[in-house]
Amino acid sequence: MASVSNTGSLIAYLHPVVIMNISDHWTRLKVQNTGDQQVIGALIGKQEGRNIEIMSSFELLFDRVEGDIIIDKEYYFQKEAQFKQVFPDLDFIGWYTIGDVPNDSDIKVQQQICEINESPIFLKLNPYSPHSKLPVNMYETVIDIVNGEAKMLFIDLNYSIKTEEAERIGLDHIATLSSVTEGPECQSSVISELLSCQMNAVKMLRERINIVLAYVNDTHKGIIPWNDEILRDINNLCHRLPVVNNKRYSDDYYRLNNDIALATYLSTITKVTNTLNEFVQRFNIFYEHHGMSRKIRAAFIIKKDDLVL
Repeated sequence: MASVSNTGSLIAYLHPVVIMNISDHWTRLKVQNTGDQQVIGALIGKQEGRNIEIMSSFELLFDRVEGDIIIDKEYYFQKEAQFKQVFPDLDFIGWYTIGDVPNDSDIKVQQQICEINESPIFLKLNPYSPHSKLPVNMYETVIDIVNGEAKMLFIDLNYSIKTEEAERIGLDHIATLSSVTEGPECQSSVISELLSCQMNAVKMLRERINIVLAYVNDTHKGIIPWNDEILRDINNLCHRLPVVNNKRYSDDYYRLNNDIALATYLSTITKVTNTLNEFVQRFNIFYEHHGMSRKIRAAFIIKKDDLVL
């Protein structure tokens, strides 16, 4: 056993974007390769005392040597330097992987991560979990005496989901996913459901129009008897449809196109103006520098002539 049932003393907050990053990492490898794929990445966030907030993550490279996972630390330090340029206030918090319960392989990776952070957090996501709750578990490590030997063990770490306003806006589309419980498991968003309803409505309308058109053709050919009441209803239905070739529709349509074209034109002019402004500023800087250089050379020549005289 690589874990014990005790609860950690840290207070952890996990942002949804981290779960999305891990799921995307695993999904991409799953699609690109066959079989189960091992994914490992770094957790980035803030730590103040016993409070830990995991805010982002990035992938890590690793090699397998005789079945053991060896983290590419050179790649990690390169990614950390790049990450620091964008988020200088975030630090390395821990690492993540995919699976159910911690095992001996996770312990060996944790020992390598401890060379970067003395007490890293370990997050494990189970993409095959049948439970309805969030399939994410977090752990911290302790050193305990087992059979007279000091061993590293994982202990469960309670966490809470924390979202910011920007995250809520960005995740609103994903948070409203509706799953289909029957048949193969699949998911569709609210927008796709709305488009599907509109597509089904258009299909139904087309089928009804074809039925009406077939009825009129058969009546005209004498295949079915003439029915004045039905044909009158069909005629009234055709006259109730909106006519799109009148002057008012054309005026509104061209006015809308003109507004869109004008907005695009103004945006282009603004972009060109900004580019021209940058060019003028750089030209002025270059011109001033060039003029100063000529003045310095002229002063130097005058002084040299004075010395000759």
